[in-house]
Amino acid sequence: MTDAPSSLTIGIPRETFPDERRVAIIPDLAPSFTKLGFTVYLESGAGEPAGYADSLYSAKDIKVVKSRDELFESADLIVQVRGFGANPEAGKEDLKRIRPGQMLLGHFDPLSEPKLIQELAGTKATAFSIELLPRITRAQSMDALSSMATIAGYKAVLMAADQLTLMFPMLMTAAGTIAPARVFVIGAGVAGLQAIATAKRLGAVVHAYDVRPAVREQVESLGGKFVEMELEAGEAEDKGGYARELGEEFYRKQRELMHEVVSDTNVVITTAAIPGKKAPVLITEDMVKAMPAGAVVVDLAAERGGNCELTELGKTVEKHGVIIIGPVNLPSTIAKHASQMYGKNLLAFVRNMLKDGKLEMNMEDEIIRDTLLTRDGSVVNERVKDLLGEGDSKQEGSDS
Repeated sequence: MTDAPSSLTIGIPRETFPDERRVAIIPDLAPSFTKLGFTVYLESGAGEPAGYADSLYSAKDIKVVKSRDELFESADLIVQVRGFGANPEAGKEDLKRIRPGQMLLGHFDPLSEPKLIQELAGTKATAFSIELLPRITRAQSMDALSSMATIAGYKAVLMAADQLTLMFPMLMTAAGTIAPARVFVIGAGVAGLQAIATAKRLGAVVHAYDVRPAVREQVESLGGKFVEMELEAGEAEDKGGYARELGEEFYRKQRELMHEVVSDTNVVITTAAIPGKKAPVLITEDMVKAMPAGAVVVDLAAERGGNCELTELGKTVEKHGVIIIGPVNLPSTIAKHASQMYGKNLLAFVRNMLKDGKLEMNMEDEIIRDTLLTRDGSVVNERVKDLLGEGDSKQEGSDS
């Protein structure tokens, strides 16, 4: 079954979420879309925050338009970093621009904002949420969450190093030996593994913990030391490969066992986030009090409520002699590479849908089925329907 017209036009709007610097497609990827049969339109200025001037797009035969209205009118497929849901305030302005049957692809934050997805469905758009991509081998090249988590894990270590009153590596100097910093990474998903690798490259002694014992080998392959905790996690992942919420009793026991490790650590980086749910509290105020003076906590779950009890969203604060960082939208701070990676994820997704020169809605393909949010005026994704009280079964999922 084919939903898209054969004209294959694609539009790249300027991102309107506050401080969002990424762009959905960079100029160097334009020829790849052109070869697939697309005519590509760009809203003027869309790439500038990431360092891509309009002239770079024009040089790749992308049609630059000045009006956002014209962009939405021209494109059959709109590709964004943040669509409505992930951009609830400024994104609302675009609802009136969306045409029935128009395809949308990007982040929509559907598990946190299901009612906004209902509103999006009212436009009769066919929307795909890249966050809902199943974590299967065939979808790895499309996995935007992993791409952005890679950047977040890397940047978290740089932020910690900038705030820490110690240097990361061990140094032998004429003034004596400088002991290496001790870094503890909680969560060995994509963000956590990148944080481990980055901290190790900077010379720190790195320890890491994850509820999934199976990731021990990955931690050790990066030079980290895996922290053992006698805990029964049960099923730590759902069938889609995302972390599952484990319950307050589990987290309470985990915090007790973690207290000793944290108290001897200079930098703690936390990565436990569950889309649609509040992040579990892993670092309590008492644990912060036990940390060495001048230590740093970087809470990558700040946007989901925080893994640290003292995290303040979007702020760097000092509590009990410890610096606590609650970063917002870290991938946007490395916008050039983030845009490059994200654009390649979208290219792979679009290429998977393309059959005989048309975008096909093959509902037997779990990539298409699981990411499809809205169609013909209705919310069709089962996970989102569950949250709205319309689904047939209960499911859970998470990030990196």
